[in-house]
Amino acid sequence: MTQIFLSLAAALGGLSVAAGAFASHALREKISERSLEIFETGARYQMYHALALLLVALLISRTQSPQPTLIASGWLFIIGIALFSGSLYALSLSGIKSLGAIAPLGGAAFLAGWGALAFSAWSLKF
Repeated sequence: MTQIFLSLAAALGGLSVAAGAFASHALREKISERSLEIFETGARYQMYHALALLLVALLISRTQSPQPTLIASGWLFIIGIALFSGSLYALSLSGIKSLGAIAPLGGAAFLAGWGALAFSAWSLKF
């Protein structure tokens, strides 16, 4: 699990940087200011949660027997990135407002991931 989460954290973090650069350079003149803000919010939250996933991977690597809630937190961060950031990217590029309804599901996954991480933290054994 450590290798999967580390690899995904690195890939998602890098893609977040690429998304931010794309927004800054390629999209600035092509979409509205509001759409640009939405896109940048997706990139920012993607980076935050790529770093959170990196933390989860490092914690898993340091524990003797990783707890299921710790592993679940990693998957929840990945799901949250896909749903939250993905829907914001799609919304800002397409203008289809109904895509905004998906973002709260990603936000809920983020919250559940942080909750699972907090729950795991109480009984981590190094």
